[in-house]
Amino acid sequence: QLQASGGGFVQAGGSLRLACAPSGRTFRNEAMGWFRQAPGKGREFVASISWNGRNPRYADSVKGRFTISRDRDKNTLFLQMDNLKPEDGAVYYCVASRVYGSQEVRATGDNVWGQGTQVTVSS
Repeated sequence: QLQASGGGFVQAGGSLRLACAPSGRTFRNEAMGWFRQAPGKGREFVASISWNGRNPRYADSVKGRFTISRDRDKNTLFLQMDNLKPEDGAVYYCVASRVYGSQEVRATGDNVWGQGTQVTVSS
């Protein structure tokens, strides 16, 4: 139901923009977010945004470099990633809460998880 795109290979300091487009249903009134998982590591929270596009939250490791946004009319979620570092390399997953009016997405919440998109950052 959630298809992420925009991953790829980039050199350190570069930028990528991820997008997530739900299919089959909309998530206009639910929070959405991004998680990532690097090889040999657990799934990590990256960013979250409330149902109305406000209240963005970020992991400390990406604050000031990543920007989460959403276009509710186009039912699309974005993650602008700037000044990428090798440690940002991971599979990035789009996530949507099933809770109406939700303000954030948590890993343990009632969520829909999408297929990931690979991000590779070379040093």
